Amino acid sequence: MGAVLVVGASAAGVTTADALRRKGFDGAVTLLGAEQHLPYDRPPLSKQVLAGQWEPERTRLRSPEALAELDVELLLGDPAVALDAAARTVRTASGRELRADAIVVTTGVQPRRLPGQEPLAGVHVLRTLDDGTALRADLLSAERLVVVGEGVLGSEIAATARGMGLDVTLTGPLDAPMAAQLGSAAAAALGRLHVDEGVRLRLGVAVDGLVAEAGEVSGVRLATGEVLPADVVVVAIGADPVTGWLEGSGLEVERGLVCDSRCRAAEGVYAAGDVARWQHPDFGALRLENRTNAGEQAMTVADNVLGADRAHRPVPYFWTDQFDAKIHVHGVLSPDDEVTVVEGDRASRRFVELHHRDDRPVGVLGWNMPKQTRQHRKALVQALTA
Repeated sequence: MGAVLVVGASAAGVTTADALRRKGFDGAVTLLGAEQHLPYDRPPLSKQVLAGQWEPERTRLRSPEALAELDVELLLGDPAVALDAAARTVRTASGRELRADAIVVTTGVQPRRLPGQEPLAGVHVLRTLDDGTALRADLLSAERLVVVGEGVLGSEIAATARGMGLDVTLTGPLDAPMAAQLGSAAAAALGRLHVDEGVRLRLGVAVDGLVAEAGEVSGVRLATGEVLPADVVVVAIGADPVTGWLEGSGLEVERGLVCDSRCRAAEGVYAAGDVARWQHPDFGALRLENRTNAGEQAMTVADNVLGADRAHRPVPYFWTDQFDAKIHVHGVLSPDDEVTVVEGDRASRRFVELHHRDDRPVGVLGWNMPKQTRQHRKALVQALTA
């Protein structure tokens, strides 16, 4: 193996480079990033950075000195625009032609937007460090925030902004915050927590559009005709994999870059992180948007780049912190699961749930009980790998 090109200066990208070096690879490694910033971590953007608890520099995945020790060529502010998979060559926006023996795609996702939001002041998405600092600046001079989207990101932003003292309304088509990720009962408990903390929930209804005055957002219009007044609006309605630059590459793209169980999209081309849709031995075709998988999948890819034949077979895991709730989820949950509380109780907001589907264990959810949750995770791992 002579050279490796990692396309995406993300958590998955940096971890790939780091893992290659730790495993003894001494060839050339290039890390290509679309943003000008040194590689940084995204989970703190909706919490510590937005709340002002961290300076943006604290989100860096590695210090400049640590990056230098990796002996990686870092090319920032120059997004990839095309890939010739057969020739293993990437062309960038500036016209660079970068060739390598192995290419690892870690370009992540990009947030979806509402029609007409682009020209309006006061409307934000949250994906990048620049997004986070711009949103915080607007929130510091605002009184009313409407968050469109009741998923993980929207719920976290609502909780953080409420902690900053804003009048916050959370809206979205599902009946409870994070219903798609937690299942019905835990999501309902999270909804009660938000209400207890002063967040207004306007859920179970579609958003029809944005309302503006003189080029500035003034509210969110629901499908019912009701208008939720706002000084600032955050749109958190999901994200799409960054795969447009792969058009014409010969690779299969369908809701992500399609890979086999080894995270391989083609000979010499791999993917890791939010952009990768790979064949999980237990759960089938899977694409995960979370920090834990980004790191774990990058390490699998590094092994396979170096000649291993290793399937990526994690028990999916993510966490979220909202108000005083620390929620940990192992496995893949669904609103249709059979759910049993095996530790604590929901009323006290300290509990562990087991999730089954078709008489098969599929997940564990823990709320403010991390030790007990880890213990039940062990049983889940044994059941899934038996």
